[in-house]
Amino acid sequence: MALNTQDSTCLPLQEIIVHNNKTARAIELLILALLVSMLVYRAGSLNNEDHYLLWLLIFMCELWFTFIWILIMCIKWDQISTKTYPDRLLKRINKTEFSAVDIFVTTADPILEPCIITMNTVLSLLAVDYEPHKLALYLSDDACSPVTFYALVETIKFAKLWVPFCKNYNIQVRAPFRYFSSKYTVLKDNSFEFQQDWKRMQNEYGNLYKKMKIADQGPFKCDLNSDFADFCDVNRANHPAIIKVISESTDLPSVIYISREKNPKHHHHYKAGAMNILTRVSGVMTNAPLMLNVDCDMYANNPQVFLHAMCMVFGYKNDQDCGFVQFPQAFYDGLKDDPFGNQLANYYYILSGVAALQGMFYFGSNCFHRRKVIYGSSPNDKIKAETIRNEDLHKVFGNSFELRESAVQILSGSKPKIKNPKSLSSLIEVALHVAGCNYEYGTRWGKEVGWIYGSAAEDMMTGLSIHSRGWKYVTCSPGPPAFLGCSPPTYPSTLTQQKRWANGVLEIFFSHKNPLRLAIKENLWFRQALAYIWLCLWGLRPIPELCYAFLPAYCLVTGSHFLPKINEHDFLIPMGIFVIYNSYVFWECKRLGLSLRMWWNLQRMGRVTVMTAWLCGFLNMMLQLIGLSKNIFEVTQKELKPNDGDGDDDSHDEVDNKNVARFTYDKSPLIIPGVVVLLVNIAALVNGVVRLLKVDYTEIWLEALGLGFGEMFCSVCVLLCFWDFFKGLFGKGKYGIPASTIWKSGVLALFIVQLFRRFA
Repeated sequence: MALNTQDSTCLPLQEIIVHNNKTARAIELLILALLVSMLVYRAGSLNNEDHYLLWLLIFMCELWFTFIWILIMCIKWDQISTKTYPDRLLKRINKTEFSAVDIFVTTADPILEPCIITMNTVLSLLAVDYEPHKLALYLSDDACSPVTFYALVETIKFAKLWVPFCKNYNIQVRAPFRYFSSKYTVLKDNSFEFQQDWKRMQNEYGNLYKKMKIADQGPFKCDLNSDFADFCDVNRANHPAIIKVISESTDLPSVIYISREKNPKHHHHYKAGAMNILTRVSGVMTNAPLMLNVDCDMYANNPQVFLHAMCMVFGYKNDQDCGFVQFPQAFYDGLKDDPFGNQLANYYYILSGVAALQGMFYFGSNCFHRRKVIYGSSPNDKIKAETIRNEDLHKVFGNSFELRESAVQILSGSKPKIKNPKSLSSLIEVALHVAGCNYEYGTRWGKEVGWIYGSAAEDMMTGLSIHSRGWKYVTCSPGPPAFLGCSPPTYPSTLTQQKRWANGVLEIFFSHKNPLRLAIKENLWFRQALAYIWLCLWGLRPIPELCYAFLPAYCLVTGSHFLPKINEHDFLIPMGIFVIYNSYVFWECKRLGLSLRMWWNLQRMGRVTVMTAWLCGFLNMMLQLIGLSKNIFEVTQKELKPNDGDGDDDSHDEVDNKNVARFTYDKSPLIIPGVVVLLVNIAALVNGVVRLLKVDYTEIWLEALGLGFGEMFCSVCVLLCFWDFFKGLFGKGKYGIPASTIWKSGVLALFIVQLFRRFA
């Protein structure tokens, strides 16, 4: 079913497609009924059990699971997607009327985020199908690396060849490391001219790649008489702001390099701080009404991505319905069947449900923002330039006259009274002023304006703040995907990312931006608040899940039970939940085209991630609350794959895909909880098997069958979820869990087993 968002007299620029999910609703209601039945069974058994506290704990855990399921049902009840029509846009809207867009690309570490990946993202954005004079690209380098600056300068030289090549031949994949990889080497144009140009581009890109590789290998020499003088002996944690205009040509979008000021005495607020610097610097230099922010690894995979965004911008009559346009995060060259569970495929239906509410979450990348929304305006604000007091602007935006003037233009929708200077370079002094680390003091930056501070999940905090003012978000999933990035390449990097997310959402939950508070006091929709609550509770899930992972082990060690016995009718309730829920999730995965193995990987990694990375995020948050720890933003590693280089596949060794998908381990404490859970359940299974072998089956076989079989099945399920950890106990090198980690985990596991026996 499609709903037109335009008048019936003309075709819409976008359509909202409502999904038919009646079958899914019926199954979800059935699962809810079984969960409630389980709670009734627990409540009725509390007074009859000797282990009252244990059964009360079980009841609380299952109450939690039921509550989470209700949240998921509320979110998924209605589901929509949006289809856009760029061809209609081009026929209806003159290109001169398209909005100007400032593009923000952020990078924080040239080692964890290799320059070649960042520069491919830059190249793909410079080559999009859009008027180049309406675009300006700002690269934020939080490492203040001369290598990154050098790479950007060399990339712009190559872009002067690459961008015309892409547009002349209508190349669809405009990130050269993807275009020249083996997947795209088949040339569809057989003309001699194209063949020559293609070979030339491949050689030029190969030279660019080699230059970056050489620059990465050794200390970079900075010439005091060149543009690199500012980088001489620079300390990445303590340096003045550096802003350089790399390109101002009419054939390419303007390109500006920014490394904001850093000072150990001033908190730089991680990525949120970098985004606010980009917002202010772009505000005094180009001041486009729209801003696109992308992570350094998220290249523009669809050259018409800006046109798809404009379909949303021009397709809604009311700005309130389109506060920003969020494109989904998708990944290239993902490992087959997603062994680490980090490609987020299982969240498709939940996110489709969120889209039907007040709008999609802000993911921190691939998002077109309205500048006036970032500046703190509300949907119903009608601001006139002459009514805005300078004192108010000073308190909100700071002491820069140029920034205040640009903010007035954006908030009031007025045209600039002063003509723009001939050169962006003439604005560098003004830009340096607003890029200072002490500029924000006494202003509303990070509180009400810009990206909001206070959480490692700055994207969610900012999106929640915008939603609470009454704005709606829209999402768009064109084909091919608008942006593609690289998922964490190894298991440790996946854990690092997940820990940061868990810690970040808990910071929001315990802050003044709690979704329920915003739903009561501000303009956040109630069901949208429930969606945010579901996300925030990621950080609290480790407690009930860890308890439930230890419950079967406790019962096997102590000879008790927490499930009905096989010969009891009540056993059908937990069995029904297990069978129907897993069948339902598998059915959802099949609808998305996912394999059986991928379904299993998503299921098991859902358990493993909660009890490892999310648990550490929870513990870190508890330490923060009592003042014993501070939050540290950990950059997720981006991997440069063998064929992401110069396009010469023969020069690289073949990748052993089997080894790539194997779990690797280090001495990180994030591994310890998983090993402890594994060892405790192994000990419990051994204990349970020994006890069963002692039973006389000839006399009371029915009682024997009911004794611990349900608990043993649950313990085996936990063991299967942590099977890669089990293999890691005997692995070698990076595929083996370090001996020190095994010893620490073994001591903790032994302590827990002894506790079980002590409180039996």
